[in-house]
Amino acid sequence: MADLEVFVDGAAYDRIEEIGAHAARAESLGFERFSIGETTGWNVVPALSIAADRTSEIELGTAVLSPYGRSPAMLAQTAFALSDLSDGRFRLGLGASSPAITERWHGETYDRPLRRLRETIDVVRTIAETGTSAYRGAVFDIDGLSYDRDPPAECPPIDVAALGPTATELAGRFADGWLPQLLTADGLADRLEDLRRGVELGDRSIADVRVAPTVVCVADPDADRARSIARSDVAFMLGAYGPYYGDSVAEQGYQDVVEAIRDAWADRDTDAMAAALPDDLLDELAAAGTPADVREWVADYAALDGVDAVQVTFANGMDEEDRERTTEAVAEFID
Repeated sequence: MADLEVFVDGAAYDRIEEIGAHAARAESLGFERFSIGETTGWNVVPALSIAADRTSEIELGTAVLSPYGRSPAMLAQTAFALSDLSDGRFRLGLGASSPAITERWHGETYDRPLRRLRETIDVVRTIAETGTSAYRGAVFDIDGLSYDRDPPAECPPIDVAALGPTATELAGRFADGWLPQLLTADGLADRLEDLRRGVELGDRSIADVRVAPTVVCVADPDADRARSIARSDVAFMLGAYGPYYGDSVAEQGYQDVVEAIRDAWADRDTDAMAAALPDDLLDELAAAGTPADVREWVADYAALDGVDAVQVTFANGMDEEDRERTTEAVAEFID
């Protein structure tokens, strides 16, 4: 049976300490991993440090850090420190990010994102393996300084968030895990072919790459309310957050839907964005409804060929009571 994991957006919490409490709760319910996202809200490192202190068994991860927001050497230092704090339970999640976050938040130029991502992975592993940052690449040309501690016995596992065929191939070739999102069952099957191609290019085994799709989940006794929250969140991701989420879903056969949602976003009409997302696509992309509905959806997705874990995440618009109810509903699936 596939594992279950929890992925939270750190920005959804008023205090960092609340994230640590959620991690402890996830551990008590039997979840395999607790990951925290970082965009323009809380710095993920203090939150994960608190989570490490308040847990003892659950894996911890970033989902995901941008290679434009931190240098490769700083990412290595971050990964090693969090791995030490958690007694080896940390996984470093990386992704190519997006033009908006890169340019309008970090003030960097969004150039050669996949090459930068690959070289970032290389530099982190180089520091872990050699104790120096010396590296020659197309994006990073680093003379190198020594890491001022003993390198870790093993480099923390590195997961890559990827949606498109080339990025997914990169994950298969170089990463320890793949973190896709907003993939229908058929879309996931297609991308798994790209992942396997990358695995072959890297002369590896598919067993070397942990596949953990992220799924938006909203459980409420009022199924209509749950679906309304999920619909608004997914529509926003397709129309305003990206462009990669929208491009990915369009390529999965929903070009007209994505265009309609983007047209509504051009007018900043969030109600029209949600209305443009049909029930059948919502049901393909998100688990929303009664607790039993959500549990059944997650169980079916977890049973898909090639899935090692499902990362349960929460929609914007959910409060702490909603998150707790949804977490508990999904946890009933755990043996």
